[in-house]
Amino acid sequence: MDTVSSSQDVLRCSLCNIGVAPLYCNVCLIHLCKNCVEKELLDTAQVHNVVSFKQHLVNSKYPQCLDHPTKQCELHCDRCYIPICLLSISSRKHEHHMKEDILKTLARKKRTPANRFTRTRDFYLSPNFMRLHQLSLFREPLDASKHLKYLKKAVDKQGEIIYAEIDTIIEKMQNEIEHMNIQHLATINKQEEAINGIINEIQQAILELKRLLYTNEFCLVAEYKSRNVQFRKLPPKLKITLLKFQPNKINREKILEQFGTLFNFSTETQKQSFISQILGVETLAPYSQFLDAPHLITDISTEYTELYKVVCLSNDEIWTCSLDKILKLYNMQGELLKSFKTKSGSNPADIAVTRSEDLVYSDYSDSTINLVSKAQVQSMVTILGRKPSVHIKPLITLQGWRPHGLCGTSSGDLLVIMDSDDRKQTKVVRFSGSTEKQIIQWDDQGNSLYSSGKILNKYLSENRTLDICVSDCHASAVVVVSSAGKLRFRYTGLPTTTKRPFYPRDITTDSQSKILTADGNNHCIHILDQHGSFLRNIDNCGLYRIYGLCVDSKDNLFVTERNNGNVKKIQYYK
Repeated sequence: MDTVSSSQDVLRCSLCNIGVAPLYCNVCLIHLCKNCVEKELLDTAQVHNVVSFKQHLVNSKYPQCLDHPTKQCELHCDRCYIPICLLSISSRKHEHHMKEDILKTLARKKRTPANRFTRTRDFYLSPNFMRLHQLSLFREPLDASKHLKYLKKAVDKQGEIIYAEIDTIIEKMQNEIEHMNIQHLATINKQEEAINGIINEIQQAILELKRLLYTNEFCLVAEYKSRNVQFRKLPPKLKITLLKFQPNKINREKILEQFGTLFNFSTETQKQSFISQILGVETLAPYSQFLDAPHLITDISTEYTELYKVVCLSNDEIWTCSLDKILKLYNMQGELLKSFKTKSGSNPADIAVTRSEDLVYSDYSDSTINLVSKAQVQSMVTILGRKPSVHIKPLITLQGWRPHGLCGTSSGDLLVIMDSDDRKQTKVVRFSGSTEKQIIQWDDQGNSLYSSGKILNKYLSENRTLDICVSDCHASAVVVVSSAGKLRFRYTGLPTTTKRPFYPRDITTDSQSKILTADGNNHCIHILDQHGSFLRNIDNCGLYRIYGLCVDSKDNLFVTERNNGNVKKIQYYK
């Protein structure tokens, strides 16, 4: 492939093709050397406008080429996102890339900031923004005051706990001292009784000796035996062990460590959850309004014949899975970037992306949760047409349970919804790594929160409020519980909004704490607020047989259509 370097790109005169051309005629559109300028000006058939080539570049509406500074860029490469000149095209560097006239690209790109300026201006001056601003000004002191009261109450409560522990320690030590004192008194009393008994025996022996001194009975005198040796053996000397109290030196740092510390919230999600759940005040999320009619941004065609799940790796890439046992990574142009087969050779039940952008998938067939690291995915290369190999790490192996849906959480944990092998129980389990941290299965009355009995996939998502939202298609309901596992509400659809029974498939949440679930029977998406109130349907954009849902960081919605293998990207906020 021939290349032309910038050092070799010397601009020659368009007339003689020999001399270096520092001049340019804006009328004839030719480069001129100093020797040919007079020849050009002598042509009186038209008026000439000769300027320095440098001035021509400054005044031109076309930018200079990065690879060839003496050339102007008349095209824009859509793949490389840079302006290019004709010489760059001849070098084949941008072969097979989509190209567009640079003036059209400029006009199209200028429309975006213009639209954003209009939207930003209208939003800033809108009554809704002013109401939101006034509301935040009113509620900031209220939140701060409630927060201060909560902190003081929490510190007092911790102090009461510490005082109670100290009282318990003191009471325990005093009981030990009293018990030791009782033991000592019992020992002394026993010793005293033994000595008194010996004294009584000595006194009795003295009386018998006095009677022998004044008797003439031979038998009594002959039978007498001395007991002096016995009386010389006194009871052993009393030994009493006394306790001593040695006070420890007070370590203030350890006391503070055990008592607790004041700290800042590590994430905005934790802060919002704290205010809403502890203080009972709803946080103010960035204000967004629904579009009057959601519109289709792009329709991504995949190679699947039946497509189920989709999850965003980034705003430009999505992971997908279906019944062909292969997980595939696509970009927004529908290009297949990566793919690999599951470790068991069976269909994945669900997929999720962690905070570190690792891919996690559940395998119903062998009761495992598996992880493929971001580094592993990036290193996947297809060699000589063979499918790339990838290291799949078994993260969790379940015993007596089979996994369905799973999702990552803001804290880095993993939530998994699973059925027992006999299909009689269903529960949500929170894992930290491979360690089980929490089980959510029963309500306050001891009833099961989730349905069981059929092999029907259930999916779940964590809301920004830290609520756990589950789509239970067997029960035709969306079940939402708090982070502590307490039932908040059930949503079973609205008869006025659907023609056929509500049949939820996948579920997701957005930055506004809205809950979105795919209704497979009615080819639409239900949008609820965080309290379970129905807000609206998305039933346009040609949706049909929808199944999987996810949103990216910009609240763009991705929807899978099961039967045709398409992923639709939809905008529903202004």
